[in-house]
Amino acid sequence: MNNIGIISLSKYTSPEIEENKRSNIVEYGGDNNYFQYLIDRFNGSTTNNSIIKGICNMIYGKGLDALDSNKKPEQYAKMKILFKPKDLKRVISDRKKLGMGAMQITYNKGIVSSVTHFPMETLRAGICNEKGEIEDWYYHPNWADKRPSDEVKSFKAFGYGNKKGNEIYIISSYNAGYKYYQPVDYVGALPYALLEEEIADYLINDTLNGFSGTKVVNFNNGIPDVEKQREIMLDVTKKFTGARGTKVVVAFNNGVENATTVEDLPLNNAPEHYQYLADECRNKLIVAHNVTSPLLIGVREAGSGFSSNAEEIKNSSLFFDNIVIKPYQEELIEAIDEILAINDISLKLYFKTIQPLEFIEADGLDSETKEEETGIKMAKDNEGFNDEEMLNSLEGELIDLDEWELVDTREYSEDNESISDWVNSKIREKLSIAQKLSKYIKSSPNSESSLDKSFYKIRYTYQERYSSDKSREFCRTMMSRTSKGIVYRKEDIDQASFSGVNKSHGHKGQNYSLFRYKGGVNCGHYWQEELYRLKSKTEKYISKGEEINSIPKTYETKGKQYEDAKIAPKDMPNNGHHPNYKG
Repeated sequence: MNNIGIISLSKYTSPEIEENKRSNIVEYGGDNNYFQYLIDRFNGSTTNNSIIKGICNMIYGKGLDALDSNKKPEQYAKMKILFKPKDLKRVISDRKKLGMGAMQITYNKGIVSSVTHFPMETLRAGICNEKGEIEDWYYHPNWADKRPSDEVKSFKAFGYGNKKGNEIYIISSYNAGYKYYQPVDYVGALPYALLEEEIADYLINDTLNGFSGTKVVNFNNGIPDVEKQREIMLDVTKKFTGARGTKVVVAFNNGVENATTVEDLPLNNAPEHYQYLADECRNKLIVAHNVTSPLLIGVREAGSGFSSNAEEIKNSSLFFDNIVIKPYQEELIEAIDEILAINDISLKLYFKTIQPLEFIEADGLDSETKEEETGIKMAKDNEGFNDEEMLNSLEGELIDLDEWELVDTREYSEDNESISDWVNSKIREKLSIAQKLSKYIKSSPNSESSLDKSFYKIRYTYQERYSSDKSREFCRTMMSRTSKGIVYRKEDIDQASFSGVNKSHGHKGQNYSLFRYKGGVNCGHYWQEELYRLKSKTEKYISKGEEINSIPKTYETKGKQYEDAKIAPKDMPNNGHHPNYKG
């Protein structure tokens, strides 16, 4: 009879939920610590971590806003004070990662005075009342290490504290059969998150042990007692494992027949096997999180059916936003509305999207829907305002030429070098020979525009390619501004487009992209890109011999809208008419 020691693999089971009648606390998981299990799957799985963080960023977007903020400025200000970005982001993170998020509601004289994030993993539900409702939540900083003598603090659930002290508001979805704790929406892929961790740990261990395969060590000189077997097994394991595991076995035997033998247990096609497992884990996690395209998490797959990555990202991103992100946002907004109602605050809330404006089709949408879809505040309800009044919403700026120097200008082309290369080459031409010996320039972000750095600016001016005595009022005003030195950020032009500037010259009075179509059909103007350098700082950065950071790829001048910016509508197909125009 052979004595073989085997390490059993873990079994994947649903968490146990048990009502503790003595403490009135409902335990979650066999060790009352299932939330930590979910946190470990977040920290240990590369794919799970990436997807959850990406989804949380998309849910929060650019923050919470209100469509009627201009009409209700006082209520809007109170809402912004109560719901701070830091707390909202943490609640969103818990909601996605743990399936539930918690907010602590603090009252003062029956009015909500503050709303703060409460770590969900530190809370356990109290046993339901006769109506099946949870009235109490219990807090302990670490339930796994809780001792019987430890004090457990209780909080009333939202609506059960008579608007006094603190209450706990839990945000979660409804799932049939779950009364106390709601499962995460990716629960089916948790074994794959764990498997991805195990694969990583195994490969690391394999590397540390010099890629030595699994082996069976046979001792052929009799079977010792159980205690001696355990001692030998521990001794062999210690020698063969870890970063300093022994690679050579030295054995002393009475004879050949009693020799210690070492046999390999080879894994055929090991690289292909682990690649298959890694791909399977990633694919299952993508499906479980409802990710509509691997490209959204940076994975490119052949045979996607799209003509380009850009097309796949755009369509997948919009679909993902509708089926995954917006339901989360609506759930959060419903909770926030319920809390604000206590203070008699009623706002049309929405989360500002981080979707690129180019992805969003805003034609035909009313002003409120357009703001909700794009996150851009409409200047006003455009009805009743003429083009000149609307144009005032497109604010430009005057460059201080005592401080800034115009280095270069260019029109758009797909063949243009990147902005980073353009900045490096053109700014260097202005430097002395000694300064040119330096290889690098240091950059520092500037909040004025996504394309700016601390020592240079990228701006746009309205320019004329074809002169005409019948030029529209919009174009005459813009050219007058150009003659006065007015320049614009790319963000200014985009916002003016979505706000409806010059929409009277759009197809059927609709908004259109000023960046692409300028003054409208038959317009003879184009946008010019201008590079300015800060006179007082550029030499200092050069002399330090430090590097310029690249412009983020999302802001590189590539794509149809940038290509069209250099083309006067008069030179476009059908003179720049809308595709649905029938002359």
